[in-house]
Amino acid sequence: MKSIAIIDDENQILDTLKKYLSKKDLFHIDTYDNPLNAMNHVKSGKYDLIICDIMMPQMNGIDLLAQVKKLKPSQKFIMITAFSTEEKIILCNELEADDYITKPFISLRDVENKVLDKLDIH
Repeated sequence: MKSIAIIDDENQILDTLKKYLSKKDLFHIDTYDNPLNAMNHVKSGKYDLIICDIMMPQMNGIDLLAQVKKLKPSQKFIMITAFSTEEKIILCNELEADDYITKPFISLRDVENKVLDKLDIH
């Protein structure tokens, strides 16, 4: 079973993604509404994929991505943003995020397909 961490300061996003991605029983999912708390867990390297919002209080997702990638360059990341500015997308790409999702989500099925693709589950 693949392990996923979802980090977002909006509990509705955490609940929605966890419920949807858990329905096929393919993943173990941990959710974090505080990026600083999440950092302690994701540094342990126990996650196959991290799904992380960019805009959060305390620490933004881009800083979290950069710190984790320094420790684990192969860590897979999908970034979430409500503001799909070209600047943020370029920065995420430079830091080697694997993909990004815009919110509000157009389709949870598309989110699931990105997750399956990044984890090589077909």
